[in-house]
Formats: sequence, structure tokens, C-alpha cells
Amino acid sequence: MVYIKAFVISFLFIVGGLNQTPQGVKIGGTAPDFNLKNIDGKMVSLNTNKSAKGYIIVFTCNTCPYSDMYEDRVIALHRKYAAMGYPVIAIQPNNPKISTGDSYSKMKERANDKEFPFAYLIDTDSQETTAAYGATNTPQVYVLNKERQEFRVAYIGAIDNNSRNPESATKRYVESAVDALLNGLSVETNSTKAIGCTIK
Repeated sequence: MVYIKAFVISFLFIVGGLNQTPQGVKIGGTAPDFNLKNIDGKMVSLNTNKSAKGYIIVFTCNTCPYSDMYEDRVIALHRKYAAMGYPVIAIQPNNPKISTGDSYSKMKERANDKEFPFAYLIDTDSQETTAAYGATNTPQVYVLNKERQEFRVAYIGAIDNNSRNPESATKRYVESAVDALLNGLSVETNSTKAIGCTIK
């Protein structure tokens, strides 16, 4: 009888765990603010840019091959949308003690080599911002839209549907999301699966 009771408790625990809501922000939810160090040594938050209508937040890093494949596309997104009020903010979420190629000094080298036109921030050792957003992969994008005085999450997921060849992408999720917001429309596809490397 004791064994049966223990099995039932274990089963309920597993089922309950499967039904738990994952941590992190949800579509329509308020985006957590942060205050993280940029590669220029300055601290950046969601309120640093007073004229921003929203942001394209990209969790990315130096060492992930998928981040590398998408790097030029992230630069292009900033160049296209920053002037329209939706700049890119890139956040490096990996713990540099585990992933040494993602150290602050390596971030600065990478940004200088690629001439990043956007902020490239390092999350703290506790990775609080990464956890607050619920990011699990690099690259992973959160499109934010300013509504009154809050930034709300309008899209979460991949940049497009072809990591290896941008010319072959048939769905450009981030562009579609920002274009919809610029035109006062709802985002049709507001969530996709982010394909990339697991955050360390």
C-alpha cells in the first residue's frame, strides 16, 4: 500500500510539473526592465532611449554557430528599424565563466570586428534578465512595443524560418511583427520556436 501511495504521489508530481507554465514573459505581458553594461561601458535600460517606440531584443552570443549565421541579419534589422523607433538591443546571456568565448572582452572584440551599430549588453553572472524573459536559446528575439509608459511583448521566437540561408527564408517573423506594429496592426504570428544553441 505504501508503494502504491508513493507511486501515485510521484505520478501526480510529474503530471503537475508538465502542466506548469514556463517562466518568463508572455505575449501581451509587460517586458521586464534591466540595467546592463554595454560594450562601451555605459549602462543601458529600456528607458535609456526616450524616443523608442519599441525594441527588438535579441539574446545572442559570440560562440553559437546559429548566432553567427544570423549576425548580419540582426545588423540589417537595426539599420532598417532603428530610425523608425524600433532599435535592436543585443544581450549576451551566457555565463562567461562557463563559456569563456562570451566574456566581456571577447564581446567587445566581436562588436568591433563586425561594427555592431546597436547596443551589445552582457547579462550579470546571475543571468537575471535572461531568466526574467525566459530566454532559452541563442539567438532568440523579443519584439517589444511601447504602450503608454510600458513596453509590452508583441513577439517571441526566431528571426525567420531559414537559419542557414537568408535568401531562402519564406517567413521573416521579426520584420512582419515590426511592420505590423508600425502600421497599428496586431501581430499575426506572435510566437515561433527559436532554433539555436542552449543558453549556458
